[in-house]
Amino acid sequence: MRQSRLKAPKEWPVAYYHCVSRVVDRRFVFEKEEKRRFVELMRFYERFCQVQVVTFCVMSNHFHLLLEVPQRPQVMPSEEWLIGHIKGCFGEAMAGVVAEQIRQFRQVGADGAAAEVIQGWFSRMWDVSQFMKTLKQRFTQWFNKHHERRGTLWEDRYKSTMVEGGPAALGIMAAYIDLNPVRAGLVKDPKDYPWSGYGAAVAGASRAGRGLAIVANCLAQRELRPAEVLALYRQMLYVAGNAGDDLSIQLRREAGTQKAGLHNDEVTKVHAQGGKLTLQEMLRCRVRYFTAGAAVGSREFVNAVFDSARGRFGATRIEGARPMRGADFMGLCSCVICKSA
Repeated sequence: MRQSRLKAPKEWPVAYYHCVSRVVDRRFVFEKEEKRRFVELMRFYERFCQVQVVTFCVMSNHFHLLLEVPQRPQVMPSEEWLIGHIKGCFGEAMAGVVAEQIRQFRQVGADGAAAEVIQGWFSRMWDVSQFMKTLKQRFTQWFNKHHERRGTLWEDRYKSTMVEGGPAALGIMAAYIDLNPVRAGLVKDPKDYPWSGYGAAVAGASRAGRGLAIVANCLAQRELRPAEVLALYRQMLYVAGNAGDDLSIQLRREAGTQKAGLHNDEVTKVHAQGGKLTLQEMLRCRVRYFTAGAAVGSREFVNAVFDSARGRFGATRIEGARPMRGADFMGLCSCVICKSA
């Protein structure tokens, strides 16, 4: 029996998750129409499930989401609110069906059954697993119908990493996601990829802009105007995604097709760095911290996650936090669940 997914303790007011899911056999099935429909469904269930997509990136065979998930209310909203929410998301007909179902149960004295209907709807909200499950299922249904196919679309369970809601962790994770198309060579400028949070925000998508504002406001330590959000976020992306001068870029391009020596300037730089990669270089690689870790953040944050789920980690571990190595990650730590735990 597989373990339930690691989630933030219930008392936390908000939690952030980096979620990744890949297409079965890593097939490249996401074309323009598929990406458009995925984003539509993502936005629909983002609203219904009461979560916030901070940023995202839909690639040809996988997607990344950075999600903000508020704490489930200790006192649930009213039944009237629920019916109104269903109406706003699914339409008047669906809201009418649910309201009538509840009314009929109460009419025959089955108050418990009426409460179960209400709870069933609320259970789908304020929960990362429910959001991801619903989004992937609904997209699979659309995809299979659209392409006249059957069967599973996704490679496995989605992977999730808890992210601290501070400027360093949120900024690095958001940059990692929005720079995916640049690392893959699809675009030179991240603003030119419309199926990402940054690209959508530049194109005028207000919900994408509100997501990026979470990161930018955190970085600036104040509430920014929309234009300031995009300006600050772009600066952060370009610092994170700096690939070097024209000569360095040309050498990397040539190295992919024929043997090429290392430029003396690069050799000197690597020597001066003691062989360590910069944060900018690390963000252009597929690093396990962003996709396989249980949590990313300060030592205190990671250890809090570790302590909240102690049984999932190896019995000999005293502390969960491990420094993120290989670059200047600004003191961030990570932890990975022991496979045998």
